[in-house]
Formats: sequence, C-alpha cells, structure tokens
Amino acid sequence: MSTTISGERKATEGVHTLLGDPKTAIVKLSVPMVVAMSFQTLYNLADAIWVSGLGPDSLSAVGFTFPFFFFAMALGNGIGIGGGAAISRRIGAQDKTGADRVATHSVILSLIIGLLTSVVMFLLLPAMLSFMGADDEALRLSIIYSRITFAGILFLFFPASAISILRSEGDAKRAMYAMALGGVLNIILDPIFIYPLNLGVAGAALATVISMVASSGLCFYWLFVQKKTFVAFRFRGFRFDPRILYDIGRVGFPASVSQMSMSLMAFLLTTIIASVGGSLGVAVYTSGWRIVSIATLPMLGVASALTAVTGAAFGASDYAKARTAYYYALRNGFLIELLLAAVMFLFASQITWIFTWSKEAEELVPELERFLRILWVMLPTVPFGMLSSGMFQGAGKGMYALIATLVRTILFTVPFAWFLGVYLGWGLQGVWLGMAAAALAYIPVVFGWARHFLKSQYNSGDRLHVS
Repeated sequence: MSTTISGERKATEGVHTLLGDPKTAIVKLSVPMVVAMSFQTLYNLADAIWVSGLGPDSLSAVGFTFPFFFFAMALGNGIGIGGGAAISRRIGAQDKTGADRVATHSVILSLIIGLLTSVVMFLLLPAMLSFMGADDEALRLSIIYSRITFAGILFLFFPASAISILRSEGDAKRAMYAMALGGVLNIILDPIFIYPLNLGVAGAALATVISMVASSGLCFYWLFVQKKTFVAFRFRGFRFDPRILYDIGRVGFPASVSQMSMSLMAFLLTTIIASVGGSLGVAVYTSGWRIVSIATLPMLGVASALTAVTGAAFGASDYAKARTAYYYALRNGFLIELLLAAVMFLFASQITWIFTWSKEAEELVPELERFLRILWVMLPTVPFGMLSSGMFQGAGKGMYALIATLVRTILFTVPFAWFLGVYLGWGLQGVWLGMAAAALAYIPVVFGWARHFLKSQYNSGDRLHVS
C-alpha cells in the first residue's frame, strides 16, 4: 500500500521502513550502512596500508594530516546529520513540504561551508603541521599530502549531505552504493598512483580526491537528474529560512563540534605521542587507530540508522518506539563489539602484519602489536557512547550528544593518556593504557544519562519541538 505524506510524492519503501517496526527498521537500515561505513573507512585505510610501504616518514605524514581531514569530515557530516535528523522528524510528523525545504538547505550549506574549508585549510596547514611536531621530511610530505587532499575537500562535503538525505528517508541501499564507490576506487587507485606512477604520498592524496569526486557524481545523478527520492529540491527563489537553519544547526552544529572534538583529541594525542615516541609513535598510533576504527564500523552504521528511526519516532511523539529502538540497538551493538574485541586481541600479530608488510615498516611491529593488545578493551564500550549520541541526535538534542562526546574525548581520554604517558613517564604504553581506562570510566556517565532522558520523555509524553 502506498501513502502520501502531506505532499504530492508517494512514500517510498524506505519511508515505510522508517515508520514501521523499530527493530526491523534498525536491521534494514543498519546492514547497508555498516557496509557503506566499511568502504568509507577503507577510503582512509588504503592510504595507510600502501603508504606504509614508503616508510615511517610517509606514514606519519598521513598521521599528521589525519586530524585536519577529520576536522573537515566533522563539518561535512555535521551538516548531513543535522539535516538528516530534521528530515526524519518531519517525515514522522507527516510534513513532506518541510522535509523538502530542509533537504534544499542542507545541500546549499554543505557547498558553501565546503568551499570555505578548502580555502582556509589550504592556507593554514603548513603552520599547523609544524606546530604539531612534524619536521624535516615528515613536514614536507605532510604538506604535499594535505594540500592535495584539501584542494578537493568540497567533494567530501556534498556527498556527506546527499548521503544523509538518502539515509534520512530510509534509502540506506543507495547511500551504501555511493560510499562503496569511493572506497573501491581508492583501493584500486592507491597502489597504482603510489608505486607504478611513483607519486608517493601525493598519489595517495590524488586517489582520495578522485574517489570523492566519483561519489559526488553518483549522488548528484540520483538527487538532481534521476530524481527518484522522496524529498524534492527547490532552488528557484531560494532564501535561507532562519527556522530551518536553527533546526539543522541544533543537531548539526553540536554534531560537527562533537566530531571536531574527536579531531582535537587526535591532535592532542598525536602531540602527546610525538613527545614520548617521536615519528615512530605517531606511525603506530595512525595505523593502530585505523584498525580500531574498522572494528567500530558496525556502530557507525547502527548509530546512523538509530538517528533516523528515533528521529521519525520523536517526530511522531512515539516515545515507546524510540526507547525500543535504542535498547535493541545497544544490546546487539555491545555483543558485536565484544566479539570484535576478542578477534583483535587474539589475532593482534596477524593484524599487525597488514600494516608492517614492508621492510621499511618492520620497526613498527612490537609497538603496534602492544597497541592492539591494550586497546581491544575500548571496543565493547563504543556502543554506549555512539548509540546514545545517535539517539540524542534523533530527538533533536544535539547539545546532549555534544556534551556526551566532549566528556569522553576532552575530560577523559586526553587527560588519562597524558597522566599515564607523560606525567608518570610510562611512555607509549602509558598513553595506550590511559585511552583504554578512559573508555571504561565513561560508560556509567553516558548510559545513565541516556536512560534518564528516555524515561523522562516516556513519562512526560510531551511533544518535542519538530519545526
């Protein structure tokens, strides 16, 4: 049966899924997004694997650039998350016209902010890289890699917004295809550009930019040429609506700052690691953190699905549905990450080999294996923070998600790592232990807050502000 939601366009299969059983919706939307997030991580992982063959200086160049690239991702994803959550709430509230207007605002914002980010970062990166501790050859390679990457960063912003729009209306499959295209291209182009064409780190950066352009082109075709989406775009006579900007911003801005805090955490941790372990320590952290990121991929997919499902539920004032979706996602997420933690601990040596296959990277082996033997503890803690933030974003409580993330990154992770690694003089091992201890200490804080919020909404029955 097809239905129409306050507009001329019929509800798609994705919209029916979004508005249906919350457990079924979480599964149907999560699986494609887990696959999609896997390819997005491969986007960056391929750089680390192939660049590692060039030696520690080249690998550390990717590591020094990573916080700034993550910063740009935070901005782009924040716009997408804010717009997507607002669209889902309007779909739940049966407001098709409002969903269209939010989608249009989201795309235009992503283009404007993407262009500004490209210009600013291109100019300021050399000084910031030097401040972080990059010097000599590592600094030269970092500047080459970062400037090429940020010259094309606009093509990161647009697909981030477009993919969130697809996801917000339950179209997880096409979101998966767009992200997969970029990941596959990057994997194919990386070794070709780096080695046969002898472009080194510049080749890795070019492969990344070309991959982002390809994803952007596919999204552009779906949204503006094929036009087979539930939401429609109306650019003629467009003017920014302060109310829509606020609705996107109340989730999008905190989401950006939240992800920027991850970038800030990476910046501070890289600085701490460089002070106790030099370029070798930064290379270990770069490789090891990418491995941890792979293991947390399922939660990224589940969290994005949870934001869409709870957004529609809160938009319809169906708080029981929102609560069911949260606990169902959290239970299954914990079991998945517990299994992945066991794999990372038991097969740390084999996993390490992937990043140390070349003779130039052999010196990373002992420390990288120790990193994995310690940081496996973090994985089962990830669902509590990531899924709680996803639920808060769906509810339109972006500041809650931001505060939860800041507590983990700035108040827990960085101080713990500094205290054990620098203050107590335990070096790199102390940094790794501090990161693991911070993750464990964070669980009761964020989970207790999420439970209290859901209980208060369910008991009060008050309708959240949607428009």
